[in-house]
Amino acid sequence: MTDISPQPTVPFAAPSGTDTRSLAIIVYGLYLGALLCAGLSGLAGVVLAYIKRDETKGTIWASHFENAIHAFWVWFGLCAIGVLTAWFLVGFLFIAAGFVYFIYRTIKGLILAIESKPYA
Repeated sequence: MTDISPQPTVPFAAPSGTDTRSLAIIVYGLYLGALLCAGLSGLAGVVLAYIKRDETKGTIWASHFENAIHAFWVWFGLCAIGVLTAWFLVGFLFIAAGFVYFIYRTIKGLILAIESKPYA
């Protein structure tokens, strides 16, 4: 007979502020990586932002995940419009506007997340 004592269970704890801060910074890092790999890591970033959005309600980090989600969909929409209207050459303006918007929101959010400030 083996002598195995039961292990005590540790109650589930919500992620601390630094863990959530790190996740926000990771989302922004994935977004910056999306600029180099045709948006693929951006998909991972927006999925992570959607997963963590509800867990961070009422904290400063909720604004970061909301910003990440909003920035992704505006970028995606402008690029989609740009691709559809590329035949008229105006589409390239939509794509450029999408990238400028996305880069601005991502870098601003990254700086504020590093400083532990809400995205305003």
